[in-house]
Amino acid sequence: MFEHELERLKEQDLLRQLAVVDPLDGSHVRLAGKRHLLMCSNDYLGLSLHPALKQAAADAVERYGAGAGASRLVSGTGPLHEELERRTARFKGTEAALVFNSGYAANTGVIPVIASEGDVILSDSLNHASIIDGCRLSKASLEVYRHCDCNHLENLLRKRSAARRRLIVTDSVFSMDGDIAPLRDIVALAERYDALLMVDDAHATGVLGERGSGSAEYFGLSGRIPIQMGTFGKALGSFGAYVAGTRELIALLLNRSRSFLFSTALPAPVCAASLAAIDVIDREPGRRTRLLANRKQFGQNLLACGIAAGSYHTPIVPLLCGSSSNAVRISRELLDHGVFASAIRPPTVPEGTSRIRMTILATHSVQDLEQTSAVLGKMRQDELF
Repeated sequence: MFEHELERLKEQDLLRQLAVVDPLDGSHVRLAGKRHLLMCSNDYLGLSLHPALKQAAADAVERYGAGAGASRLVSGTGPLHEELERRTARFKGTEAALVFNSGYAANTGVIPVIASEGDVILSDSLNHASIIDGCRLSKASLEVYRHCDCNHLENLLRKRSAARRRLIVTDSVFSMDGDIAPLRDIVALAERYDALLMVDDAHATGVLGERGSGSAEYFGLSGRIPIQMGTFGKALGSFGAYVAGTRELIALLLNRSRSFLFSTALPAPVCAASLAAIDVIDREPGRRTRLLANRKQFGQNLLACGIAAGSYHTPIVPLLCGSSSNAVRISRELLDHGVFASAIRPPTVPEGTSRIRMTILATHSVQDLEQTSAVLGKMRQDELF
């Protein structure tokens, strides 16, 4: 009964299949039996293979076992959940934090709690799918403002002044483009119009800010972003997500967030790895320095090849290809040259904006970056994109 739909996806070059990758080191994987340079991971700081994280997870398995056994409010909360929440709140500079099982679970679990019937949500047009779905699950009305356009956002705030509550929600770093939201202006608008603000820091946590704590630190907005969401599964190299804010916010989520209430708790080894990751970020700031240096170097390499490189402030490098078929073709060509970078197609990105989303890692060497830019430069000369 699903054959026609699958065939339609195949004809449009939108059919997806899983690629089994075996990690070899921080920047290379084995794929289809061959060694490839990894250029599409969110493990920005290379922490997933860090000895401290692996040891912390192994120790937690020995002490607490492999699973949590139940949801957090039944019998699944352990000492490492509580410790991770305390440590996360301190890392983010907030009163409290609550751990969720994924970024998707956090966004779909938080937004329906803080915005409901009679409220309005103002959402950036390029927000992550989990934010979009969280908005859909709420009973609030929705206004979508043009990407990073604060004038449009202000017009919508004025237009919806009669709403009971206005919630502005935005990514800080947009996952498919690598650009950064103008948070100083958005915070100013939220304060001027008495709106609540939620920021998704998934791709900023561990990357932005002097200590790597995210966008609030990066913009000097500590204490002015009421709801901060982020993940442990990207730059922190582990798994799961958090929401950080006031004690009252966290207490409300603990009582009403369905994705929290009705999910088995994260296993203790995962929490232990996340705790170790926060410690490593504090202890090894050089990883973040190398990441940003690598990003700058790669951008310069691309510019020398005549390829636009985007912002140097985040590890995400989008290479626009236009059609889905072209993105798939370029991804395969890169693979033939030993570079693994997936094609990103609708519905992940808007129609006509398919791309190769490359990501820079702290573990990439100068040779890795030169190899990739040389391959892309040759493809550019051949007018593949």
